[in-house]
Amino acid sequence: MLQNYFKIAWRNLMKNKVFSFINIIGLSVGLTCCILITAYVVDELSYDKYPAQAGQIYRVGLHLLGNGAITDFPNVDVAVGQGIKNVFPEVEAATRLMRWSQVFIRYKEKQIKEKSIAIVDSNFLEVFSIPFLEGDAKTALKEPRSMVITKAFAKRHFGNEPALGKILTFGNGEDVRKVTGVIGAIPQNSHFHFDAFLSLVDFPYAQTQTWSNVGTFTYLVLKKGADPQKLEAKFPQLVSEHVVPEIQRDMGVSLAEAKKSVGTFVFYLQPLTKIHLHSATKYELEANGNINYVYIFSVLALFILLLAIVNFTNLSTAGAAKRSKEIGIRKVMGSIKAQLMGQFLLESIIITLLALLLSIGFVVLLLPFFNELAGKQIEVYTLFTLKSIAGFLILGLFVGILAGIYPAFFLAFSKITAVLKGGSVLQSAGRGGLRSGLVVFQFAISGALIIATIVSYQQLKFMQTKTQGFDKEQVLVIHDTHLLGTNETALKDQLLQDSRVIQASLSRSVPLSTENMDGTQIYGKDPVKKANTNEIQTAIFHVDDTYLPTLGIQLRQGRNFSKAFSTDSAAVIINEATVRDLGWGKTNPIGKTIVRSGRREFTVIGVVKDFHYASARQKIAPLMMILGGNSGAIQVKVKAGEVSDAVASFKQKWAALSPSAPFTYTFLDDRFATLYEAEQKTGRLFTVFAGISIVIACLGLFGLATFTAEQRTKEIGVRKVMGATSSSIVVLLSKDFLKLVFISVLIAFPIAGWTMNYWLQDFAYRIDVAWWVYVLAAFLAVGIALLTVSFQSIKASLMNPVKSLKSE
Repeated sequence: MLQNYFKIAWRNLMKNKVFSFINIIGLSVGLTCCILITAYVVDELSYDKYPAQAGQIYRVGLHLLGNGAITDFPNVDVAVGQGIKNVFPEVEAATRLMRWSQVFIRYKEKQIKEKSIAIVDSNFLEVFSIPFLEGDAKTALKEPRSMVITKAFAKRHFGNEPALGKILTFGNGEDVRKVTGVIGAIPQNSHFHFDAFLSLVDFPYAQTQTWSNVGTFTYLVLKKGADPQKLEAKFPQLVSEHVVPEIQRDMGVSLAEAKKSVGTFVFYLQPLTKIHLHSATKYELEANGNINYVYIFSVLALFILLLAIVNFTNLSTAGAAKRSKEIGIRKVMGSIKAQLMGQFLLESIIITLLALLLSIGFVVLLLPFFNELAGKQIEVYTLFTLKSIAGFLILGLFVGILAGIYPAFFLAFSKITAVLKGGSVLQSAGRGGLRSGLVVFQFAISGALIIATIVSYQQLKFMQTKTQGFDKEQVLVIHDTHLLGTNETALKDQLLQDSRVIQASLSRSVPLSTENMDGTQIYGKDPVKKANTNEIQTAIFHVDDTYLPTLGIQLRQGRNFSKAFSTDSAAVIINEATVRDLGWGKTNPIGKTIVRSGRREFTVIGVVKDFHYASARQKIAPLMMILGGNSGAIQVKVKAGEVSDAVASFKQKWAALSPSAPFTYTFLDDRFATLYEAEQKTGRLFTVFAGISIVIACLGLFGLATFTAEQRTKEIGVRKVMGATSSSIVVLLSKDFLKLVFISVLIAFPIAGWTMNYWLQDFAYRIDVAWWVYVLAAFLAVGIALLTVSFQSIKASLMNPVKSLKSE
């Protein structure tokens, strides 16, 4: 019996090659998208689960409350981690990591600039279960000036020479380090990636015991069974004991004022496995993912799979109309309903398994392109484990049964008399209610995806085109100018003499970069009112007197730094966000005093308009610019059309001042482009899958149009004989489908509107979803549907009426 089922199923597939091909291709495309999106989601959810004690590791962060807002920091001060471990027995271990800025490293005559360097406690790599290729994880970083490097780092510097025991020289030669361990690579699904780890033992900063600053990424390993929430509840006592005295000392405030920190200085614990998807401050080690994207893509995968199933069902329904006589004869010959249902379900499962095999081939073929599109490094072998293969088979059976149950049920329960008289098996089962509902479902999803695609594109474009508040065009950034030593200022002066240079500035801080950016707590003193403002956290830019004109940053009040004023060494220029957060919005801030940590006082001489010195995803935060400490980079504003020649000239000037130090540069607008790279990749990925889902929906509509045309062959023939034109036939066959599409669009509007407004809440600066987006989406949905249906409608309208009436 089963063998006979297979024979009939195969003959039917071969007999209806076009329908079978469309069915298999449509379903395989849906399954391919579903598998790829699932791989993306699984990869996102797998972050930081590789350490042996991943479930017990927590990162210590800081919520800083001030002026009605909360600033989140994923790092704390240097003494916090060990201080918590010393007091609370539920903490098994503590470890720290600090980023080191870019540095040139020399081995023999070879000098390479390294960007991914971290300074860590000796137990850091052991806590994170990083396997060693050479050396011992327990002892590698215990000695001063020791370092552990990755295999790729060793290859870059030593070639094929053994790395263990080698000595490397950092910067200008003032720091040397010994390689005491070699590791493979930090797992891809980690929230940090560094190529070298230096021992924290000999860094003077690590020996301090301060609690009230930030900058040290601190991780705790809790004992099994320890409750992180109960531990968090004990942290205020540490704030009272350690943070309050420091604030009183460093900021020069009263004890009563300092005690307010108990309520505003809040340490918190974040599970290691939630960092990647649930933490997105501008101070992260790397750009993290977003849990909302995981939800969005998970729903998208489900919708695409459902669309593929609906498409399969509609096409199977259309094809089943041709099998009316077969079903009638089989029933007369004694076939029972269960046998007929089994036959059609088996055909459905066979088609699904064929589609699944084809989709696996598509996945293998498309995975490299998908990785590039999504910014992933998913390997093929990870998709074909025993568990995943079993999952594929279960998915195939599930989809086959789900997609085939509807046509199988109606085919098996059709009336013998109706089908043997020449009627359609599906006419006897009642017309179109469920099939129409499926079309509405498909195009409701398609309409929602069209709206989502338009809105996401608009938001990304808005962030990229939003006025930054400074001029990034034609600005060249020359890096590592500190390598020039005393010639650093000389290079800037030489550049200013070049006719192609409009302006140049020497600074340590560059917009759109977290490199060399300092931060501190500040408060404002008001000698008239004899009162202090609230304490706030602010970023610090170290600049010179030409920084503002070079970058086109506009002053709103006051003046720029000037060499004519010797007092400007104790002056500060702040942005509008600082004025607002200090509560000075209704007064003139010029001449007021700002106090920073260490009781250093600065006089406000200018206020600049807010500019986006970080991503437009985050709200513009307070910023203060001070003179001095600005060694590190020169920003050069170059005349348009002369950049290439200018760069060659700058390189010659650099070589004349320091032949051994390499000349490196970037363009400020390139930094801006990379700032939204993650959003661009996500947007492209979403657009591709949304487009595929719309194509699948069109295939389903094509199937229903084919079915309807076949059902109304006689009617079309009679109408043409009675004088109906081809255009009127096309309108007749199309209008019912367009009604369904209009209904689906009305359903899609509120769903898509609510979803996209929820998504936009993630952005500090966002667009409003305009009414024309809905109108455009409706036109696109209707237009796509009309194109899909019109092909079959025109074909039916051009049929010879004699042939259609004869066939009936």
